[in-house]
This record gives sequence, structure tokens and C-alpha cells, in this order.
Amino acid sequence: MIFAKNFLTASVVVAGLIFQLDAIAEIPRGSDKKPNMTGIWQVNNEANWSLERQVAKHAPMLRKGPAGPLAAVEVMKLGAVIAVPPTNGVIKGGGKVPYNEAAAATREKLRDDWVNQDPEVKCYLPGVPRATYMPYPLQIFHNPAALVIAYQYAGTVREVYMDDPGEAPIDTWMGWAHGQWDGDTMEVTVTGLNDRSWLDRTGTHHSDQMKVTERYTMKSENHIHYEATIEDPLVLTEPFTIEMPLYRRLDENMVMLEFKCVEFVEELMYGESRRTPLPRP
Repeated sequence: MIFAKNFLTASVVVAGLIFQLDAIAEIPRGSDKKPNMTGIWQVNNEANWSLERQVAKHAPMLRKGPAGPLAAVEVMKLGAVIAVPPTNGVIKGGGKVPYNEAAAATREKLRDDWVNQDPEVKCYLPGVPRATYMPYPLQIFHNPAALVIAYQYAGTVREVYMDDPGEAPIDTWMGWAHGQWDGDTMEVTVTGLNDRSWLDRTGTHHSDQMKVTERYTMKSENHIHYEATIEDPLVLTEPFTIEMPLYRRLDENMVMLEFKCVEFVEELMYGESRRTPLPRP
């Protein structure tokens, strides 16, 4: 057997046949010999649209049509721009969110009023884990003593405490995070999350009792395997886990840019309160 080391793709010759294998590239490590995840990362999937597998749809908010569902009047003029892409889903094992009966009914009501209910529409903070798989980059700052994650969406930042900070003093959008190593995997336990964020654009809601356990495992210099296990005894019949790769942004001169979307929704949220309101549809 011949194995070519130090290449991202190696050739292995067995019985005269050549196979291409992904070699295990060296990953960057800090002074503590643990993986160093510092860098700018981004997902390449449709998880923000739906955690579950689904086919393409006219829009995230539908109404009955003569030959099947159509985009709701509130979003119809956006045409294909607001069309929902198909996705294989990111729930481990390919299942669905295990809601109890009441929570499943609530989700349907939220989805039917998506444009008014999804906190993303109003630029509210995305919460955890949704911040990870929104269609924007995130930047990890990492050394043996500290872990900070900055998200381009809404300028969101959260600190992961490496020493156990105890119970969250108050519930917040991004929660209270404690990180610790499990071998070469960074495991982050997130509690103290308020109940106002969604997990995707399909009305996937949660209660203020949700606990999220994130696992960041570097598979190579440019690839992190991300998992998040969601526990919520008030709305779920059992915990479930999502998983996806995070890819390092390799664009030349890549930097995080400003996307403070609050100013973009001021007219939507407060325009009717102007002394002389602008026309509204």
C-alpha cells in the first residue's frame, strides 16, 4: 500500500487499483494543544428555511389556490425571491422535530402568519442555534482562555465562558454559554434562552426551558462538524440533534462586514407612528 501524506487528497494503491481518499489534514492547535477554531466560517445549506426535509414551495406563507397552495397575498409580489428552496434537512437521522400535540398546533399557527411572527423579519436576535446557520458568516475568536463568536447578522456577539459561570442571571436572546473540551471537541452548553426566537422559518418555536448542547469538532483546517442537541420538556416529547458542516471562508481579504438590519425594519415596525406616516400597502 502506498499512502501519500500531507495532501488534502491522497492516492492509495491496493491490488493495482487507485482510490482517492480524503487525507486527514493537520488542524491548527493552540498552546494548550487543543484545536484552534479562530477564523471566519459559514454554512452552505437551507437550515434557516427548515430543519426538516421539505420540497420547494411558493413561499413560507401560503393560501389556498384553485389547483393547490399559492403564496399568501402579503408576500405574493416578491415572487420567486421568497420561494422556499427544497432541503434534505439537518436533523440527525432524518426525522422531524418531536413536538408534543399542543406545540405542533402552535407551530402551524405561527407558520400561517410567518410574515408577522418570524423574529428574523423584524431583525430580532436569532438565538442559539439558529445564529449558526443563518445565511451569513460568523467569526470565532479562540485561545485557551476565551471563546467569542461574532455573527454578521445584526452584529450579534456572544461569549462562551470557559469557567462554569453558574446559572444564568436572566433569560436573553443568545443565552448563557459554558464551554469545555471533550477530547478534541468543544462542547458548549447554552441555557438562559428566552422563548422569543425561532429555530427556522417554519415556525419552529421553543420555550424558555430550552437547553442547547453544541459540539464543534474540527475535521480539517477548513471544516468544522457542528452539532446541536435541543432539549425542551415543555414542547418536545424527546430531545433531537441537528448537524451540519461549517466551512472556513477562504475568500481573498475576507473580513466580517457590517449588517445592522435594525435600521432596515424601522419603517415596518414604527412607520405608522410618524407624525406624517408614509403610504402603506
